[in-house]
Amino acid sequence: MSTETNPVHNADNPLNTLQGSIERVTFHSESSGFCVLRVNVKGYQDLVTVVGSAANVTAGEYIECMGSWVNDRQHGLQFKTKELKVIPPTTLEGIEKYLGSGMVKGIGPHFAKILVNAFGHDVFEVIEQTPERLLTLPGIGKKRHAQVTTAWKEQKVIRNIMVFLQSHGVGTSRSVRIYKTYGDESIEKVTENPYRLALDIHGIGFKTADTLAQKLGIASDSLIRAQAGVRHVLQEWSNEGHCAAFLPALRDRAVTLLEIAAPIIDEAISAEQAEGNLIAESIGQEQAIFLTPLYRAEVGCSTHLQRLNRGATPWGGIEAAKAIPWVEEQTGLTLSSSQRAAIELVLTHKVAVITGGPGVGKTTLVNSILKILSAKRITIGLCAPTGRAAKRLSESTGYEAKTVHRLLAFDPALFAFKHNETHLLDVDCLVLDESSMMDVVLMNQLLKAIPSSAALLIVGDVDQLPSVGPGAVLADIIDSEQIATVRLTEIFRQASTSKIITNAHKINHGQLPHEENPTTLSDFYCLYAQTPEEIVAKLMHVVLERIPQRFKFHPVNDVQILTPMNRGELGARALNIELQARLNGTSEPKVTRYGSTYAPGDKVIQRINNYDKDVFNGDIGVVSSVDIENCLLQIQFDDRTVDYEFNELDELGLAYATSIHKAQGSEYPAVVIPLAMQHYMLLERNLLYTGVTRGKQLVVVITQPKALAMAVKTQRSQRRITNLKYRLQQSC
Repeated sequence: MSTETNPVHNADNPLNTLQGSIERVTFHSESSGFCVLRVNVKGYQDLVTVVGSAANVTAGEYIECMGSWVNDRQHGLQFKTKELKVIPPTTLEGIEKYLGSGMVKGIGPHFAKILVNAFGHDVFEVIEQTPERLLTLPGIGKKRHAQVTTAWKEQKVIRNIMVFLQSHGVGTSRSVRIYKTYGDESIEKVTENPYRLALDIHGIGFKTADTLAQKLGIASDSLIRAQAGVRHVLQEWSNEGHCAAFLPALRDRAVTLLEIAAPIIDEAISAEQAEGNLIAESIGQEQAIFLTPLYRAEVGCSTHLQRLNRGATPWGGIEAAKAIPWVEEQTGLTLSSSQRAAIELVLTHKVAVITGGPGVGKTTLVNSILKILSAKRITIGLCAPTGRAAKRLSESTGYEAKTVHRLLAFDPALFAFKHNETHLLDVDCLVLDESSMMDVVLMNQLLKAIPSSAALLIVGDVDQLPSVGPGAVLADIIDSEQIATVRLTEIFRQASTSKIITNAHKINHGQLPHEENPTTLSDFYCLYAQTPEEIVAKLMHVVLERIPQRFKFHPVNDVQILTPMNRGELGARALNIELQARLNGTSEPKVTRYGSTYAPGDKVIQRINNYDKDVFNGDIGVVSSVDIENCLLQIQFDDRTVDYEFNELDELGLAYATSIHKAQGSEYPAVVIPLAMQHYMLLERNLLYTGVTRGKQLVVVITQPKALAMAVKTQRSQRRITNLKYRLQQSC
């Protein structure tokens, strides 16, 4: 929305109050709360466009807002709010719509009509005071009665929390999570220290907690705020992949963000260290500050790698000179000299790394090693960071492979992995694939669960993007030169016919990919466009028409759009809205929550780890059903169906297009990558290389020429701030 029309409240532009029901949520930002709503207001013939801020808004809710009318140059007449809050509706039509919106589990549009017809304006009082009267209505048995009354009681507590939060100027999207975390003590705990919300509640960040704290009268230069702010700055750094921040940079960033004097920030850092939340340590010649969990994870990775690297291999002595000809005979393959040398190295080390790009024989090498070790009848385990990567590992090796989370067996009741340093994995050798995706925290959890007698084979492409989470584990292990490492570089003949593979290696060496004639049948194409608008138009044509017609790929099941960023017209969000409308726009029933709409057939992605549901960040599925009456959405993830209540849908996002980061460890039949200069901050070699190597049978890059050149040329020198490399070197 345009920012040129911020209303000035004066005699010419007075404050007004509007009430009405939300017909449609046009836009909603989960991070800022900014929303654009289409509201049915009594006395207005057309729907009113309301612009404001609310942490959670849903079609069907009744709102009251105070603000001013403005005539936006681009979007026309709008009502810009200073305050926006949800209130119980008063008309029968509003009550029915409110109840039918899915706010209360067990009441959908059908039963909302029955309830309002039976009890009229008294329906809220009946549900709360005399719920047994519900049993007299058709279709409401004991099960639904219990469901509705339980949900209503929960909603009452949540509504109290909502009122409390709204009265202090904060939205309500996370009220359900606050209630589930703190229960009846929610208001008491939030009042005592609002900054704990940022630590305890998914989706509530420092800024939301800070707004609430100010409304509660906590001074802007208070130590409690400075401490929370310092943690927030470090958390932001960890979101960028760093395990620590250098002290001067941390101080400067905190001073700027919080507008608090440096001495108070220094005091806050000291207080956080005293409380055990932060740890100071030198990296090189500079003092760095770690969040304690990241410090412990790094120390753990170093300690456990050293522990595992000691002692004899679990398979005893294997003569490579005999094993290699034997395995060649078994597989019918002739290994290259580099693969033979790699096998010899792996067989004589308890911990080893195999790295290299696509088409260099990593899979053949791993399969040969597994066949040799299997002949020794040792117990072998295989794992990878994502479900798709684990599935590919199973298919390529013939052994069962699990995700790291499933291998370690997470226990939601304990909120911890069952396999740990006291309950070790039952393996003699563990193979970890796609290791470039492993962040320092998950790697530590895995390493601590491996027995000291076991061997570890780490496989991955170090030239891909580093992990989404903090750390550069694979790169640090290789750079330390303390762990036996094989780097495969030779592209094998059968792989050299693939333009995807040859162009991926060109990109990785800083060369522009080969330009294939669009009229020639190939597996790699580069299409040029001059503007972002032209890129969008070509992308839609390629995805909706060209690829399905020419290559027979399904535009939803087989084609994945991978973009450098989430925002902007070429970002995942905008592309998802457009693709959803074109590919699945007529599907019903629909549910809208947290600014996104879902219907059966929609392609979706899980955005956080949910251990209770056994689904993890980056898992992609398809919506199989939407149950409006029971506020339930079901998603098919590969071979299983997972239930989501409507208030859990902030964990999801549409996945017709995803960021390249989210695609790590996955492969797709066809990949389409838009690149524009508006992405310039993200355009770098390993990003494009990672995106291209996700395509199995077809890759189409649609790009501005300058953007492609920048992506291929750019290798940012800024390395993630970690200390794992030096820990490994020092401990040796």
